[in-house]
Amino acid sequence: MSELNRDEQQPEAPPSAEAALRAGHSARARSAAARAAAVSRYIEQGEPGSAAAAQEVAWKAAHAARVSAQAVAVLAESAPAPAADSRCARNASASAAQAARMGQLHDGEGDADSDGEGDRGLAAAACRAALKASQAAAEAAKAGELGENTALNAAADDAEAAAVASAVTAGWMRPGDDAPQVATGMRSTELMHMLHL
Repeated sequence: MSELNRDEQQPEAPPSAEAALRAGHSARARSAAARAAAVSRYIEQGEPGSAAAAQEVAWKAAHAARVSAQAVAVLAESAPAPAADSRCARNASASAAQAARMGQLHDGEGDADSDGEGDRGLAAAACRAALKASQAAAEAAKAGELGENTALNAAADDAEAAAVASAVTAGWMRPGDDAPQVATGMRSTELMHMLHL
C-alpha cells in the first residue's frame, strides 16, 4: 500500500475541545444576534412614529443589533478560546436583551386580545425570556468557569432556544426567515470594554 493510500484511509482527527466549545458559543452568539436584528427590523417596519420616544426606541434597538453583530464578528475573527468565545456569546445575548426591551416598549401600546393580554403580554414574555437568556449566557462566561462548564453552557443553550421561541410567538421573528443583515461599523468601545480587549 502506498504512503498516499495509507494517509487517505486514516480517520480524521476529532475536533479539539476548544473547537467543540467554540461551536456551541458561536451558535448561541449567532442566534442572539439574529434575535436582536429581527427585533430591530420589526420595529423599523412597524407603525412609523414621529415622537422622539418612538425614534429613540428604534435607535436603541438598531444599536443593540449592531453591538450584538459586533460580538459575533469578534468571535469569528479570533482563534478558538472558550473564555473569550463565551464572553462574545454573553455580549451578543446582553445586546439582544436590550433589543427585546425596545421591542416590548414598541408593542406597549398594542391592542389587548380576548383574554386581556394582547401584544403587551406576548412582548413582555419575550422580553423576560431574552433577559433569562442573557443571564444564563453570563453565568456560562463568568469568572472561574471560562466558558467550559458543560452544565452552564447547556443551560445557556436552552435559555437561548426559549428566547427564540418567545420572540417568534411575539411576532418579532418568523421561523425560517434569514436573519437581517446588520452592518457592524466600527467596533464600539462598549464592546471592547465588555470583552476586556
